[in-house]
Amino acid sequence: MKKLITTFSLAAGLFLTSNFVHAQQKIGHVNSDEVFNTLPEAKTAEASLDTFTKTKQGDIEKMIATYQTKLKAAQDKEKTISEANKEAVIKELTAAQTELQTLGKDIEASRTKAAQDISKKQTELFTPIQQKVATTISAVAKEKGLAYVFDVASSQGSNIAYMDGGEDITPAVKAKLGATAAKK
Repeated sequence: MKKLITTFSLAAGLFLTSNFVHAQQKIGHVNSDEVFNTLPEAKTAEASLDTFTKTKQGDIEKMIATYQTKLKAAQDKEKTISEANKEAVIKELTAAQTELQTLGKDIEASRTKAAQDISKKQTELFTPIQQKVATTISAVAKEKGLAYVFDVASSQGSNIAYMDGGEDITPAVKAKLGATAAKK
């Protein structure tokens, strides 16, 4: 009987110890926005995207200026209608109206295309950097033996309302990426 109690106690102790070990998983947190914003390549990508966006906006503004010039010309032409030139002016105004409608459609199509191009460019520029940050976060987490890492960045939709404890691996991730400590 004593042997059975000893065996049971030993088994219970091992069971409780294994549960305790599993309950001691380390948790960390990182602010990926802070990491991302300190990377020189992120700043370069942002500048490149800004230049690309301004070019697209400039192209659309030129189209709008052309539209406004032609509209003003049509409005001025309309003011010159008299009985003598009525038929010719109406023909010109009809042609101008058709041209303005075409220009309006072209402007809208250009706006849509520009938005798509900007989105594509943004993905092209930032996805590799985001993947690099994510890979580095995983590497640092493994190095530190962390079971879970929460991203506390507000842009990532962090639902963590309170945090006390865990290991902040943001500085380690920044160091591994060679990012400067300066914030954007």
